[in-house]
Amino acid sequence: MAHEPGPHTLDAEAVRTWSSLALAALGRAREDIDAINVYPVADADTGTNLYLTAESADRALTEAFAAPPAHVTDGTAGTPSLSEAVRAYAHGALIGARGNSGTILAQLLRGVADVLGAEPAGRDAGPLLASALSKAAEEAYEAVAHPVEGTMLTVAGAAARAAAAAGAAAGAAAATAADVARAAYEGARAALAETPGQLAALGRAGVVDAGGCGLVAVLGALWQALSGQEPEAEPARGRAVPGPRDDRPCAEELGGPAYEVVYLLEAGEEAVGELRATLDGLGDSLVVVGGDSLWNVHVHVDDPGAAVEAGVVAGRPYRIRITHFGDERRLARAPRVQRAVVAVVQGEGLAGLCGEAGATAVLARPGEPPAVPVLLDAIRRAHAREVVLLPGAADLRAAAAAAAEQARADGVRVAVIPTRSAVQGLAALAVHDPDGSFDEDVVAMTAAAGATRYGELAVAERQSFTSAGICQAGDVLGLIDGDVAVIGAGLPETAEAVLARMLGSGGELVTLVLGPEVPDALAARLEAYVQHGHLAVDTVTYRGGRYSAPLLIGVE
Repeated sequence: MAHEPGPHTLDAEAVRTWSSLALAALGRAREDIDAINVYPVADADTGTNLYLTAESADRALTEAFAAPPAHVTDGTAGTPSLSEAVRAYAHGALIGARGNSGTILAQLLRGVADVLGAEPAGRDAGPLLASALSKAAEEAYEAVAHPVEGTMLTVAGAAARAAAAAGAAAGAAAATAADVARAAYEGARAALAETPGQLAALGRAGVVDAGGCGLVAVLGALWQALSGQEPEAEPARGRAVPGPRDDRPCAEELGGPAYEVVYLLEAGEEAVGELRATLDGLGDSLVVVGGDSLWNVHVHVDDPGAAVEAGVVAGRPYRIRITHFGDERRLARAPRVQRAVVAVVQGEGLAGLCGEAGATAVLARPGEPPAVPVLLDAIRRAHAREVVLLPGAADLRAAAAAAAEQARADGVRVAVIPTRSAVQGLAALAVHDPDGSFDEDVVAMTAAAGATRYGELAVAERQSFTSAGICQAGDVLGLIDGDVAVIGAGLPETAEAVLARMLGSGGELVTLVLGPEVPDALAARLEAYVQHGHLAVDTVTYRGGRYSAPLLIGVE
């Protein structure tokens, strides 16, 4: 629900209006900001990342207004306090932060919440807001491993200095919150215009910083919420800010890590400090934001498994997202592609395979299937007019259908192919034709997935009844098409028994996906087994990575 702009005092309603206006402003500017995204990776998604982060923050704030506030003890509805509202707003941004820019925005909002959430008695609103914006910039700089000037951080710092000056220069009459918000907005606009001269990648492209452009929109919304005055339309569109160009390639544009890894992490501050040092040695664009045992971790690396493993050492990582930038990431400029594939998989190795095939991977953990908002976010991040969604598990079909329905409301054409295993997803990706018609592509991918029988080996955790009889804890279970078909004592023997049954009805290609602790010798043994009994059948082997099953088998 949209809320009418102010003027407002600095209260919970002002935060709600700010959130609504900021989301609308980022929605209008999203594609323009995506188009000028050249740093740190030219992958044309900064506007989208900021919008999705603001959307998550707005959703959390809406829930805070719908729930009985903490200060109301009889359970009746009521308006939350400023502290409750601003903390909900910051928390929503933290759990939904996307990309470099969204993660920094989340930390900026946390800094604001750290000051406004304290609600010091008798404090004038203008100086209070100035302190909040200063704290926000300070925390954002601290969250980034290697701050670079000419970026969103520079814009945030300039806004904070302008706000502090306005808050201290009011004389006998204290500055209003609207006065401070306007000064921050104007300071941010001036700093944004200077970014092409501060960062070589921007100067070479002739654009302002994309993240800074989004922050200006957010600060403009804050001023509008507090004053009732609508900011002028921002002129930063495409190459709107000309600057001297250097034909030599920038260092930032030469190579770089291949993957973006993002996850939420439950861990203590000491463990997070060690995690920062580990991740800093693995890649770049490291941003770790949060506090109070909940953190959002963002890093660009070549080894996504190591980045996730570092999170496991530090605490409990979840909502893990691994995105492959692709060979053309430095050339990406179009805000939308025609068609994309989104695949849900368990294991960063499988996520890497999907990325190499051009798909956006959603990394799931055993027992923690991604919810509808996570799938919807992945569809949106794919940045396509048409999306093929591969849920990869039978229990995800309902969530996939719900996410697809919501995405269709945004104007995206979505088809869900009911894959029940990662190997069916790999078979579908193998025939994916992004240049063909959407309907023909979906039909071909559906047929390939449906023609792939899938098997899985797992270890029984306790005694139980199965379709193949009673198993004991520690037994190896061989599942075919979701049902237990074989109960064995060892992995190799059980795998061979499963393969014998699956190949009994024929096949042309066997796909083996090995879990993290399965030795290469097992793959060699199974390949020899297939070759010995089925000379016309080819075998391919992949590593699934952490969280993948001990063994997945696909027979096409």
